[in-house]
Amino acid sequence: MSDAVDAVVVGAGLVGVACARLLARQGREVIVVERHGRAGCETSSRNSGVIHAGLYYPPGSVKAITCVRGRELLYEYCARRGVPHRRTGKLVVAVDEGEAEGLVALAHNAERSGVAVALRDRRWLARREPALRGVLALDVPSSGVVDPHALLTALKADATDAGAVFAFRTDVRALEAASEGWTVVAGETTVRARLVINAGGLGADQLAAAAGCDVEALGWTLHPSKGCWFDVAPRAPQPRRALVYPMPVRGGLGIHLTRGIDGRLLAGPDVRPARLGDYDVPTESALTFARAVARYLPGLKAEHLSPAYAGLRPKRRTDGGFADFVVEERPAGVVQLVGIESPGLTAALALAERVGALALAHD
Repeated sequence: MSDAVDAVVVGAGLVGVACARLLARQGREVIVVERHGRAGCETSSRNSGVIHAGLYYPPGSVKAITCVRGRELLYEYCARRGVPHRRTGKLVVAVDEGEAEGLVALAHNAERSGVAVALRDRRWLARREPALRGVLALDVPSSGVVDPHALLTALKADATDAGAVFAFRTDVRALEAASEGWTVVAGETTVRARLVINAGGLGADQLAAAAGCDVEALGWTLHPSKGCWFDVAPRAPQPRRALVYPMPVRGGLGIHLTRGIDGRLLAGPDVRPARLGDYDVPTESALTFARAVARYLPGLKAEHLSPAYAGLRPKRRTDGGFADFVVEERPAGVVQLVGIESPGLTAALALAERVGALALAHD
């Protein structure tokens, strides 16, 4: 490593790599430090690959703005770089009249964030999606799916081509304020950097604390939240649409169906507290998943489901309430990206734009 660089990005998940790519393309000398042996080993590698439209977040929030902006940047980038993706559209289904009012409110929320949607009645649903049960559906044409591994590979290649250097198996042990920037103690090496980007994912709160932030007072303490996924057997009832969601639940989007780029149909995720490194999928959860999905996909049974994988999300709240992305420079010279859960993949390029703007302002 050089002993003085423009920027050190901590974390080589999708968001960190997207930031490194943009900063390097600004002409900066960039080092990315990652404690694992390769990029995207945690949240980014256990991702359903959904390109979200931006339905669920309060209009004007960072999540809403970066999701809407990020999805268009992502579609353009994937088309230009040949990253496998599809604009599939998505349905959110209200199974009874009690849920219909909430679905109409969700449509209005989406429209206030600039997301084009259409409400479809039960006759449309019966004609277009005979396997589904519902009285009303929200049709969201801008949703889609992407291969997250191919996306990460393309972003990393761009970053490297622009001059960014990746240092794997390198854990940040300390951050110390210096006369011109920060001293980053990473592995056995000490690096001076004018700017540090905290894209530490599940460990971003610890890094923020190392930079002197009172994470508890700021509401930045992270709580790993586990989401499990099950494979849906081909013999099970099948929707035509690649993405079918129930009404959202507190703390999550409900157990939904996702058909990825590889054609694999998955059900999930649920939301449960977890410890770091806990990626087990309890087989006995198949019954709970089947009951949840069968509300809108009748005939789905536990025997149709088999454990797929689990992922951990860096949630800022444990009560299921809304918590926005944190994207701010605090203290001077450290850009914090804290609580970057869903829709982090969709928002990654827009979040990188924000980091790039902060870097320019820092100059």
